[in-house]
Amino acid sequence: MPSRKPSDPRKYSRVVVEGVTQTPSRAMLRAVGFEDADFGKPQVGIASTWSNLTPCNMHIDELARLAAAGVEASGAKAITFGTITVSDGISMGTPGMRYSLVSREVIADSIETVVGAQGFDGLVAIGGCDKNMPGCMMAIARLDRPAVFVYGGTIRPGAERRDIVSVFEAVGGHARGTVSEQQLKYIERTAIPGPGSCGGMYTANTMASAIEALGMSLPNSSAQEAVSGDKRDDCSRAGAAVVELVRRGIRPSDILTRRAFENAIAVVVALGGSTNAVLHLLAIASAAGVRLSLDDFTRIGKRVPVLADLRPSGRYSMSELVAIGGIQPLMKTLLDAGLLHGDCLTVTGATLAANLAAAGAYPEGQEIVRPLADPIKADSHLVVLYGNLAPEGAVAKITGKEGLRFEGRARVFDSEEAALRGILGGRVRSGDVVVIRYEGPRGGPGMREMLSPTSAIMGKGLGAEVALITDGRFSGGSHGFVVGHVSPEAASGGPLALVRAGDRIAIDAQRREITLHVTAAELARRRRAWKAPKGAPRRGVLAKYARSVTSASRGAVTDVE
Repeated sequence: MPSRKPSDPRKYSRVVVEGVTQTPSRAMLRAVGFEDADFGKPQVGIASTWSNLTPCNMHIDELARLAAAGVEASGAKAITFGTITVSDGISMGTPGMRYSLVSREVIADSIETVVGAQGFDGLVAIGGCDKNMPGCMMAIARLDRPAVFVYGGTIRPGAERRDIVSVFEAVGGHARGTVSEQQLKYIERTAIPGPGSCGGMYTANTMASAIEALGMSLPNSSAQEAVSGDKRDDCSRAGAAVVELVRRGIRPSDILTRRAFENAIAVVVALGGSTNAVLHLLAIASAAGVRLSLDDFTRIGKRVPVLADLRPSGRYSMSELVAIGGIQPLMKTLLDAGLLHGDCLTVTGATLAANLAAAGAYPEGQEIVRPLADPIKADSHLVVLYGNLAPEGAVAKITGKEGLRFEGRARVFDSEEAALRGILGGRVRSGDVVVIRYEGPRGGPGMREMLSPTSAIMGKGLGAEVALITDGRFSGGSHGFVVGHVSPEAASGGPLALVRAGDRIAIDAQRREITLHVTAAELARRRRAWKAPKGAPRRGVLAKYARSVTSASRGAVTDVE
């Protein structure tokens, strides 16, 4: 295994603190707590995404202190710094959601900036809400300095096993008349009991699991409750682990190989994870210089089954998976079946196979994770579609419960807000394919998640009767017959911009096709008449993002050549 022996584990910090010319640097550092001995130690940055604006991150200040203590107990010097977070759950369905995917880039840029500027020799990054994790990992990949990622942990279920998706779907139920005002208020007050990220196999838990499968977090870091002794211990051990990586010279580029990304895809599929994993794994791979494409998800998905019966489409919460052993037994099952690469290096300094050697089986009688011989779905629920409506690809989340084919008439909306009004107002009917466009990375800008419309469809009782397609994306909490990431997006002149109300659209998950049943001649005529919409931001972070972002088919990244 790679085990570089650098001539100096203080490769970066030495430049900042040694010599007469760096006397001013040492003077500044003394003011923040450095003593004489600290200048001879490796420096490790602790990137904290703490904020009290969301339950996902409200406890991460404590976790950061524990990680810092683990670093210092191992003989290095820890320096804690902060970066931003935004809450998808709070901003969902509002203009503020346009900033969500943008925050991934801001987080990555800010961590890279601090670590690069301050000369840290290693990094522990701690994330909670959805975009924290890929943002942290993109920075880790770019910097390529010894690093460990720590997941902030999952939230505990609310009353009657509810979670945030229960609240969104209750809104649709209220519009339908099946949920009273009193019931809606009760659900609002009891669904979110405290710290931690959304409690199903939504985007946060999906990405935490993917990062563990990549080898960039300690075993079981992805499957711990936010408020638990296990999570506290995970942080302390992460601090010790990164110091060992610094001493051994093991960098992220030794871990983030193509085979590691294949492991991450396999685990996401087996868990029935969020479509956002496609977008984020493409972005992390891009930052790591690893070639990964939409077609890799299809290739791996053909041989890996969906095994975990987890929300949103399944029955169980992440806390219930934690209680039976987390994802380690699942990964051991996949490894034993030849579906994971066991020789991949991890942040423990050992291979994935070595880490999993002691993993036990799930308890007898549990129903959360199925055996390989009896999967929920024999192949991936993440289905990449191509066709005249998505020449560069689109990503569907098809668990099999929705059926494998849908054809219907287009019901077209030019924004998420218009779609939500249409759904709640009764304009969407059985047999419709709801089209939500101009919500892509550039057109939104920011590629908002469509949890409000998909939840409204479910709440209205239309989940089995309509499909929804968009150049936006979906929350990990979305379920139903949904297709996102349609590329090229409408704002760039993609075919989605040419769809008209009443057009026939067919979605075939078995053939992996999405087809607009309009002649090429008619589409050409419509294209000549099409004009790009106006009103995009002219300044500020959204404008900068819209000018630099790539297609969703490439991960919607902003740092490519």
